[in-house]
Amino acid sequence: MKFAACLTFAAVMTALASIAHAAPEQCRFIEARLEREACYQRQETARAARQKARDTQQAAQQKPYEPTASDDAQLVKSLRGICRGC
Repeated sequence: MKFAACLTFAAVMTALASIAHAAPEQCRFIEARLEREACYQRQETARAARQKARDTQQAAQQKPYEPTASDDAQLVKSLRGICRGC
């Protein structure tokens, strides 16, 4: 009996969590001006947090190692001295 109650409770909580994540808040349908502006502010705060997290994740990723970068730089220096108008 207790196991069934726990299982049901877990299923309900999972369903509520998925509903909360699945449907973004639709601010444009809120008629009260102050509530609508508060809704837009919450969305902007959430968007800024997601953007910051994405930026830190991209900064944390390692840049690919390019072993020929120094060789390419030397080649560019040597090509500058070649006469291109001859």
